[in-house]
Amino acid sequence: MNRTDRLYALVEELRAVAPRPRSARWLADRFEVSSRTIERDLSALQQSGVPIWAEPGRTGGYCLDASHTLSPLGFTVDEALAVAISLEMLATSPFRAAASSALRKVVAVMDDRHLAETVELSARVHLLTDGPVAESSAEHAPELARALRTGQVLRISYADKNGARSTREIEPMGRVGRGQHWYLVAWCRDREAIRAFRGDRIASAEPTGETPARRTLDASDLDISFGELRKVTTTGTAY
Repeated sequence: MNRTDRLYALVEELRAVAPRPRSARWLADRFEVSSRTIERDLSALQQSGVPIWAEPGRTGGYCLDASHTLSPLGFTVDEALAVAISLEMLATSPFRAAASSALRKVVAVMDDRHLAETVELSARVHLLTDGPVAESSAEHAPELARALRTGQVLRISYADKNGARSTREIEPMGRVGRGQHWYLVAWCRDREAIRAFRGDRIASAEPTGETPARRTLDASDLDISFGELRKVTTTGTAY
């Protein structure tokens, strides 16, 4: 997590528990940095005008002014339920950590009545999966997500369907999800072609530091012989 993202996440964390405090040590453990780094971040937020203050004492910590909290989101119960189900469906995906964080933010700013109705309804919905996601798929998810976001070349150790291992340098291009399996679509420099690498078969992923020009990716490049590809959009329409 870069500093900008951490500053935003710090405000959201304090907002979620306001007016209760969080200690610098607790926040440091939460964001996997030192207490000194957290204190510098909080000082920067205070200087930028965010109403954060320190409560002294053994049970003290940093608080966010309750009046600075967001107003409740204007979700209907059905909309909130749809969001919760959608994010839960990502629990076995490379986006599980971001989905969990997003759900906490939605819950933190919903009004109590709608939240209670949503919780009651969500208890009536169950998702049937093929089993738990492979541990290796979760282990390297942050590196894969970062490489896709930045376009940085990765050096991966990969096992094919027969278990044969190889080391390759790849240029991440996109993601494809099918059932509980997620594939990283990338230009394989060894094969000089586009390949799809299943997440749970990636034994290691190491950034090389090289960021080449982005390659374009079209659905026709994937040559998928089963199913139908759908794009993910932010316009409310999937196609």
